[in-house]
Amino acid sequence: MAGSIAKRPDGRWRARYRDDTGRELARHFARKVDAVAWLDEVTSTLHAGTYVNPRAGRVTFQEFYDSWAPRQLWVPSTRANADLAVGSVGFGDLPMKAIRRSHIETWVKAMSAKWAPTTIKTRFVIVRSVFRAAVADRVISADPTVGVALPRRRKVEAAMRIPTVEQVGRLLAHADSTRVSTRHGFRAYVALCAFAGLRKGEAAGVQVGDIDFGLRQLTVSRQLQRDGPTFAARLPKYGSERIVHLPDDLVDMLRLHVERFLPEEPPSDAWLFTVGDGPMYDNDIDWRWRATRTSAGLPHVRLHDLRHFYASGLIAAGCDVVTVQRALGHSSATTTLNTYSHLWPTAEDRTRRAASGLMRQALRSTSPGAQSTRLLK
Repeated sequence: MAGSIAKRPDGRWRARYRDDTGRELARHFARKVDAVAWLDEVTSTLHAGTYVNPRAGRVTFQEFYDSWAPRQLWVPSTRANADLAVGSVGFGDLPMKAIRRSHIETWVKAMSAKWAPTTIKTRFVIVRSVFRAAVADRVISADPTVGVALPRRRKVEAAMRIPTVEQVGRLLAHADSTRVSTRHGFRAYVALCAFAGLRKGEAAGVQVGDIDFGLRQLTVSRQLQRDGPTFAARLPKYGSERIVHLPDDLVDMLRLHVERFLPEEPPSDAWLFTVGDGPMYDNDIDWRWRATRTSAGLPHVRLHDLRHFYASGLIAAGCDVVTVQRALGHSSATTTLNTYSHLWPTAEDRTRRAASGLMRQALRSTSPGAQSTRLLK
């Protein structure tokens, strides 16, 4: 939109323009050349569609977040994590236009003294999304998080802990403690995580009707999450609804679990794992798992490690990337590769095996026994 420059009686130069809403804004300069440069810059952003009203950036970071967050399609746990991330910044009361990259770097530095790199990245991504939304809303012209370095994370292969077969066996043996009645039935839960790769909330959300004992299949269609003082059933993480093909031994274990711990002929919507009148979830699972691994003498094993155990077993058996992706419910094969690529045989491994096979064949064909056999023929 066109602007104008005029000299005022006091000798200063007034540059004015109308923004994309039709409102007139002006600024005064001691020199005409400065007024021209500023007006050229403003009008260029107006024509390019990148104009930002200078008054918009006066809103503080916290105020912008408070108005933006309720519009996001988040489940309660995501909103809770976002609130934690935003609450940890030291610039919440600063105007958006006053926040610089140095503020972000100071915040990241402070977090690095307390939190693991993965936690820092999670919080950083949330805060970055707030600034990106502000740029998209033309509250600020640039995202101050661009270029900020985060603490280096350990390589996946170094950070991942995969239990051995013997360790998983010990966990199963101690999951159904005969001395602790409240852990009765937990063995089937552990088995679902270890031999079907279910996440914590997915295993908690299994209902009797999800299991097809004839086809030996399990439909993963929900997960249980804490929602205030109770629970909520939601779609699995990243919409990873799927059908898991169960091994025969796991099918038998689940059948025995239903017969022993559920009422006779339970309805299809009956929870597979219960505590009192409701499903077992969140803290109910956590303390049972801690008790199980302590009893098994494996206090370092995390529940999610059983999912890694399942994935590593599929890969060791020769399953391809897509098969593993579907079994785990990953959103894409890229996610599977980013997590487990180090478990697949490398090109060097395949080359050695192929060359080894060729060499064995060649040696057998030239052995004295092979030559005498050909002469007799």
